[in-house]
Amino acid sequence: MKLFLACFFSLICCIAIAQDKQYASYFDVNYFKGNIALHNNDILHLIQGHPEGVILSWNKETFGFEDWEQRYNYPDYGVSFAYQNLKNEVLGNNYSLYAHYNFYFFKRNLIMRIGQGIAYTTNPYDKEENYRNIAFGSRILSSTYAMLNYKKERVFGRFGLQAGLTFIHYSNANVKAPNTSINAVALNLGVTYSLEDKKPEYQHTLPENDSEFSEPIKYNLVFRSGVNESDIINSGQFVFYTLSAYADKRINRKSALQLGTDVFFSNFLKEYIKYKAVAFPEEDVSGDEDYKRVGIYAGHELFVNRISLVSQLGYYVYYPFDFEGRLYVRVGLKRYFAKKWFGAITLKSHGFKAEAVELGIGVRL
Repeated sequence: MKLFLACFFSLICCIAIAQDKQYASYFDVNYFKGNIALHNNDILHLIQGHPEGVILSWNKETFGFEDWEQRYNYPDYGVSFAYQNLKNEVLGNNYSLYAHYNFYFFKRNLIMRIGQGIAYTTNPYDKEENYRNIAFGSRILSSTYAMLNYKKERVFGRFGLQAGLTFIHYSNANVKAPNTSINAVALNLGVTYSLEDKKPEYQHTLPENDSEFSEPIKYNLVFRSGVNESDIINSGQFVFYTLSAYADKRINRKSALQLGTDVFFSNFLKEYIKYKAVAFPEEDVSGDEDYKRVGIYAGHELFVNRISLVSQLGYYVYYPFDFEGRLYVRVGLKRYFAKKWFGAITLKSHGFKAEAVELGIGVRL
């Protein structure tokens, strides 16, 4: 753990030293305490106390020297480290590392932070020693956190204050069962510290017609893969493959609408069908049902610099075996490496039930 913290602070110190003079930065420390949300009755026995913890963050401010910064009202971006005591020996403690963005509203008094990263849990499920922990089937988890805070900078010298709501989600996205996940909702109180005496002036250089943007329809091909497991504990982890093709149309500089199709080759589902045929003969499953699925979907892509946020809603049109219903959702991030090529990490789920974390590579033609 000490090594983890040392690496974290070394990283942010190196970034701070190397930063351009056109930017400024600050630290913030937030204490939070709240509750575990009951999103699934199966985790009722895991909710005992009021989880609490601390979030340490380094933030790099922007001032509009790049056009995208002005379009998004000069956001911050940075890294965060979080520690959370879940107030239950069965769940243990979680340590998380995130990359995040801060977006500002109402004359920069309201801040919304969105962070995505990985977490380490100290006491995951074990069939002999910790069989009650059905929330975390593995030590390494994916984690998302969001903060909605009132913020006031430089209240006392370089020190400022912020307070509001924090939401933290932990899940391994069915990489390994069990995985009912945990959502924590908390109140937070924090202190900020600015690292520079003065800040650059905010730039206002966008032309009046900047919002006028036109681009022809683009066609995208994506290959996604990963490993996952059914909800049957110790049923085995299997590789899956997903092929996607879709068209997108930019409606402005920030947004594009999507329409496409997915073909899913989910090997865990092949084994799950065999299991159902043997274990539950009353359900009339032969074991020969096709494990492949085909879906169509509509989606939205929000462009932030070279990173974009993707959200899609799909419906299986080829659905030979009933598994979690016909509707599915995909959310995640894309990173463009050139004009055409991009990488993606997305979560596919059925409502609040995660199926897989997908790692993808694609081309936009």
